[in-house]
Amino acid sequence: MTDVPVDNASTAAGAASPKPPSYNGLTEAEEEELKAELTKVEEEIVTLRQVLAAKERHCGELKRKLGLTPFDGLKQNLSKSWHDVQVSNAYVKTSEKLGEWNGKLTQSDLYVSASSTLEDWNEKLTQSEAYKKTQETLSQAGQKTSAALSNVGSVISRKLGDMSSYSIRHSISMPAMRNSATFKSFEDRVGTIKSKVVGSRENSADELHSPSASGDNPPQDNAPF
Repeated sequence: MTDVPVDNASTAAGAASPKPPSYNGLTEAEEEELKAELTKVEEEIVTLRQVLAAKERHCGELKRKLGLTPFDGLKQNLSKSWHDVQVSNAYVKTSEKLGEWNGKLTQSDLYVSASSTLEDWNEKLTQSEAYKKTQETLSQAGQKTSAALSNVGSVISRKLGDMSSYSIRHSISMPAMRNSATFKSFEDRVGTIKSKVVGSRENSADELHSPSASGDNPPQDNAPF
């Protein structure tokens, strides 16, 4: 085999040539610079998240000391959100557009004609005989119902009054009846009959226990032997 000469000049030129650009069109230096910037931004995001978590904990402690509940916070957020919606350009434009449509609708011939027709129908209805009779019937029914309820209340009140007056008269008449001459005479007769019955019972008991009631001769005791 013969030796193949090596071209040193072409080899040195190939080693000294710059690296071709990457697929996204960035050079090696630009890519390194962007990677360093990305690392720095990610570190800042982590730091900001830690700061935000600390601020949220401090905010929760302040709300707890002030006695604010999560419901109060939700209500405040909803109020703020609604206020933001009201002052937003879309809401303002929508309100203005609806106002214009309302003005055009109320001033249109169709709306005016419909309103006039409804007013005529209402007037005819209120002036009709059927409406008047219905109104009179309802009025009379209401008056009769009120009168019936009033009569029921009067009857109940009168019954309660009679019962209370009867109890009062009864409580008053009892002492007067006991002090009357008829009651005293009846009480004296009952006492006389009672004393006669008791006396006859006592006499009967004495006769049973007396010696004469058991015979003429009293029992003789047996003499001891």
